[in-house]
Amino acid sequence: MKKEIEEFIKFYTKELQENNAVVFAGAGLSMPAGFVDWNELLRPLADELSLDIDKEYDLVGLAQYHANENLGNRNAINQRIVAEFTRNKRATENHKILARLPISTYWTTNYDKLIEKSLEDEGKVSDVKFTVNQLATTTPKRDAVVYKMHGDASHADSAVIIKDDYEVYFSKMAPFITALSGDLVSKTFLFLGFSFTDPNLDYILSRVRSTYNNHQRRHYCMMKKVMQNENEPEMEYQYRVRKQELFIKDLKRFNINTLLLEDYNEITVILSALEKNLKRNTVFISGSAHEYGAWEEKKAQQFIHLLSKSAIQKNFDIVSGFGLGVGSFVINGSLEEIYVEQKRNNEGQLTLRPFPQSETGSMNRDELWKKYREDMISRAGISIFVFGNKLVDSIVVEAKGIENEFEIAKSLDNILVPVGATGYVAEKLWEKMKLDLSSYYPFTVDTEFEELFSSLADKEISNEKMVDNIFKFIKTAIQKSLKS
Repeated sequence: MKKEIEEFIKFYTKELQENNAVVFAGAGLSMPAGFVDWNELLRPLADELSLDIDKEYDLVGLAQYHANENLGNRNAINQRIVAEFTRNKRATENHKILARLPISTYWTTNYDKLIEKSLEDEGKVSDVKFTVNQLATTTPKRDAVVYKMHGDASHADSAVIIKDDYEVYFSKMAPFITALSGDLVSKTFLFLGFSFTDPNLDYILSRVRSTYNNHQRRHYCMMKKVMQNENEPEMEYQYRVRKQELFIKDLKRFNINTLLLEDYNEITVILSALEKNLKRNTVFISGSAHEYGAWEEKKAQQFIHLLSKSAIQKNFDIVSGFGLGVGSFVINGSLEEIYVEQKRNNEGQLTLRPFPQSETGSMNRDELWKKYREDMISRAGISIFVFGNKLVDSIVVEAKGIENEFEIAKSLDNILVPVGATGYVAEKLWEKMKLDLSSYYPFTVDTEFEELFSSLADKEISNEKMVDNIFKFIKTAIQKSLKS
């Protein structure tokens, strides 16, 4: 992965965590789902005007020409919008990933409903705005606001598409301009599938730039690198390359940094890496202990306490299933850091999910627990395994639930951290992974990494040293994974 993309992932992850991230979606984001771009939308109208759409660059002007030829009647244009953008299309993988990310604000010039549908599929409530009056109302318990600044296909008659619409936009839709200007000043935008030829956005970016000059917030866009077409003369190809270079430099006037891609499929790869990196700020602690084996009871409990306290201290969130002999000390360590040291509590820092013990519905307990585990672990990107035993018929046995959690975490591509020194299932998992480390980590395993992994099974070191080794191992695994 290129260095600039690595840096983007790190930076944007932080913005996501702090609720400062915004996505601005253009037509290019919806095209892989089967929706048309502006050229294809207006092609039949251009044919009616005896114009070649492939030779036209001012598509807003072309739409206006069609309205002019029909004495201001834009019914044919409205019908094209309805015909092309009310079709029931499946969301792309990019839409799905964006909907899963903690993004509370979306801006788009698209008429389709893919963003709000993707949010709905993730169980999120979207508050869609495409008229000025809608800005004054708030959907209860909303998770995200979707600003459709050029309208919605369900109201094609008011969609912004011809010159007349753009000319009155700044008076008619002034509150949208104010809202977008405010977000551009205070939040970090990621532009996806956007060509930056829209007159409205150009005006707003220019206004923000003139106000804040060299103090504009950093934004990003993804753009495909110019490629030489088959049989294209070298001179024409170099001309397009130079033009793209100048365009990218011009975007820097607005502090928009461009991530150049070899292929549009890289967008999915980058968004997936972003989601994975975000999850790696959350640790799932898996473990249960009726007894602590070779560990003295107080030392074992202090270890779990210190592990969870250190996780919070290092800005990780914690998810845990409240395992016997483990869960209480996860709570104690976490809350000591949250309330005593930090004197604050951020939502999500500690999530405890006690397992339901009784069957009261149609789903049997094993099936319920499996879904429960999958839901818990899907919230994390790192899984730490400690101890792993329970009492059955007065006999201490291995806790199979910990092994199940390991398999789920592995399937979700979590960074797996079995603390072998604690014995029981955790040691069994450590031994299993030791035999073939490279199959568990998506990067080249070197001697340094092997030594860090080996340290997780060292039974002779102090609690402090063990916790330090665990977080060194996690840090190294994250760094290597990001570079792979």
